[in-house]
Amino acid sequence: MNQPYVPPPPVGPQALMVALGPCDPFRWLAAGWRDLLAHPSIGLFYGVCFWLMASALAAVFRAKPEYTLSLVSGCLLLGPFLAMGLYEVSRRRERGLQPDFKTSLTCWAAHIRSMGLLVLVLIVLELLWGRASLVVFAVFFNTGMPSNTGVINAVFNPENWEFVAVYLAVGGVFAALVFSTAVVSIPMILDRDTDAITAAIHSLRVVFANPGVLLLWGALITLLVMLALLPWALGLIVVGPLLGHASWHAYRGAVLWQEQPAPPTPAASLNS
Repeated sequence: MNQPYVPPPPVGPQALMVALGPCDPFRWLAAGWRDLLAHPSIGLFYGVCFWLMASALAAVFRAKPEYTLSLVSGCLLLGPFLAMGLYEVSRRRERGLQPDFKTSLTCWAAHIRSMGLLVLVLIVLELLWGRASLVVFAVFFNTGMPSNTGVINAVFNPENWEFVAVYLAVGGVFAALVFSTAVVSIPMILDRDTDAITAAIHSLRVVFANPGVLLLWGALITLLVMLALLPWALGLIVVGPLLGHASWHAYRGAVLWQEQPAPPTPAASLNS
């Protein structure tokens, strides 16, 4: 009689989800601030890049709002690679190595396949988000492609509270999905050279293991970004790299890697 198939034990380190507390997001921000102060010139470069992206989005939204979604897709393509440079600075500092500008710019090259697939997933989610937003507009308004003035008037008109509620609900679902997929997946790819699917699954596990703390972390990120946008998004020059460094510490605080014990040698098996 054939014996049932027994899969072999997993090989390599296993990711364990750490129980987090409400103070942890503030510790991540404090650690990110220390990384930023330790290498301000590197942070300044990435901060200016984030500011240029935000400025380009604002200019396109004012002039040609129908092309905003396309530019957002480009920012989603570029943003993770910029963030990975900041993760590399924090990673090297944690390991006692000296960070430098060149390694922060090229650290993604060894992980291009995983990063490319993850970015593709994020872009698909963003496109679905945009399509869902247009469907909400089509259901509540019969005005065709909304202009920037039309969007602002619709959102801030108290008579459109049903539209605002549905619009925020749909946007909240997609925002939560994008955040949950990316919250620790990119630093995990850098740290462990994990494939994109595994990294995204572990990122979702982190959120499900600590939903309250990760909700607080997402709220802090949103609040800081909103404050950084006033005036003229200049605050992103500091807040952008700060959140990049802090996101590395969020990954390190939320995921613990447990090495697998070495298999017993034949001699040890005989002696036992």
